[in-house]
This record gives sequence, structure tokens and C-alpha cells, in this order.
Amino acid sequence: MHKQIFVNLAVDNLERSKAFFSALGLSFDPRFTNEQAASLILGDNIYAMLLVKDFFKSFTHKSLCDPKESTEVLVCLSCESRAEVDALVAKALAAGGTAPRAPQDHGFMYGHGFEDIDGHIWELVYMDPNAKAAG
Repeated sequence: MHKQIFVNLAVDNLERSKAFFSALGLSFDPRFTNEQAASLILGDNIYAMLLVKDFFKSFTHKSLCDPKESTEVLVCLSCESRAEVDALVAKALAAGGTAPRAPQDHGFMYGHGFEDIDGHIWELVYMDPNAKAAG
């Protein structure tokens, strides 16, 4: 079984991206952060590696997409409550992100999300453990 996950995302300006995610209350692991990459701590054993584009390109022969124009991945993070979902989206908007769509309330599941300053989509979801799934 896997013990950790590292989602790698190409960014235009590493310092600007670090400031954006810091404004959301997130922090970085200094052991894996330098001028080319920053290890964004998302939870226990969950990280997003923010990589300067030229460094990111050294890991693949494929061309990079522009996440403001094309979807490369949807990063979905669970939250403890609806309030946490809304609070993180509000912080993202205040830090320069956008909310491409309205919140989604399915009764048993509540979600909303944001695009970060590079255009990567971050979905946030709260699953109510006491509600029944739609069926």
C-alpha cells in the first residue's frame, strides 16, 4: 500500500504561488523546498509539489498544458465541515484565486472549489457521515 501522495504541479512563479497557499493557512516542508520546488503540506502524508515550469519539464517529454486553458487534473481535498470548505474558498479568493462555479450541495456531500493563481483546479468536499447518499 502507498504511504504518501505527491501531486506535482507546474507553476509560473514559485514565490507568488507560495504566498498564495500561505494565505490559505497552508505551510511548506523546508526539507523539500528550494528555488525550483516547494513541498506544500496538504495533510498527513499528502503533498503538492509546486515546481517551476523548467524544472517540471525535466521529468517528462510531454508538453505542458496551460491550466488556465486546459484541465490537467482536478485535485480534490476532503474537509472537516461545510464551513471549512467555504472558509478555504474565501481565503483563495482573497489571495487572488477564482471560483469557477457555485457551491454544490447534494445533501450528503457539499463541495466548492477554486482555481489557484496558475489555473489549477482545487475541489473541496465535505461528506456528511450521518447523511444517506442520493440514490
